[in-house]
Amino acid sequence: MVRVLRAAAAQMGPTQKADTREHTLSRMLALLEEAAGRGASLVVFPELAFTTFFPRWLLEGEALDRYFERGMPNPAVAKLFDRARALRVGFYVGYAEQTADGRRYNCAILVDRDGEILGRYRKVHLPGSVEPRPGARYQQLEKRYFEYGDLGFPAFRAGSAWAHAIMGMMICNDRRWPESWRVLGLQGVELVCIGYNSAAYDPNGGTTEDGALRTFHSTLVTQANAYMNATWAISVAKAGEEDGSGLIGGSCIVDPNGRIVAQAQTLADEVIVADIDLDLCRQGKDKMFNFAAHRRPEQYRVITERAGVIEPAVLDAD
Repeated sequence: MVRVLRAAAAQMGPTQKADTREHTLSRMLALLEEAAGRGASLVVFPELAFTTFFPRWLLEGEALDRYFERGMPNPAVAKLFDRARALRVGFYVGYAEQTADGRRYNCAILVDRDGEILGRYRKVHLPGSVEPRPGARYQQLEKRYFEYGDLGFPAFRAGSAWAHAIMGMMICNDRRWPESWRVLGLQGVELVCIGYNSAAYDPNGGTTEDGALRTFHSTLVTQANAYMNATWAISVAKAGEEDGSGLIGGSCIVDPNGRIVAQAQTLADEVIVADIDLDLCRQGKDKMFNFAAHRRPEQYRVITERAGVIEPAVLDAD
């Protein structure tokens, strides 16, 4: 049985603080239409796709509340769901979620071709700080506005329209942590969808990282972890100069050998497309990364027993 689906990465250029929801949604609809016109049945949008990257500001009250979605879908985004359903195209999209009991997460959902939510993921690896860093030109306040994801890294089995693919999700910083990928790999994942809003400067302060280095790192972790878990990966940026803060691009589609098969060339709205042959995962899963045959989890306990580093003791010289 041929197990191939055509997928698109829908990179978005910057969304400014002053942009209306209607303007942003119209851009997303245009990307969806282009992807569908090129034969895609799955479209991957970025992290926090409906808004600017608001954690760069200190906000409270209504100024903060307006960035959160109380349900999904909701009237403000219904056009995206409706058009995708009409086109028979499913999608991944990231957004700021507020639950019925008032909890807040950096969230993503996977929506199938019938417009039904196949899976939900909440970002686990939150970067930045709770309190603003004094004197910093840029802030990263995700730890202030979001709780740590409470759903783990679930994998989802798609239906026949997506060749029964085993699919997983991450958001931005999650892709830098090999544990995220390995948990999905241990569920047999074949396609990982990732959205990100990554700064084109060092978001933790300093001048040792620039846009080129951070784009390299973004691509590196996608290629390396796709290879080490024998999975396809679609990693999609919101890019460009957003309210005076640069965001990297580099959206890419990577095969299970770690090879880039398509990559964005701009920092603007751009669609890239690739045919995802899920059977290419078998080479790695059955041989080099046959986990059942080769993993030794009894030797890895330190990974879950501690968060921080404990260095070996310094021995006095003889």
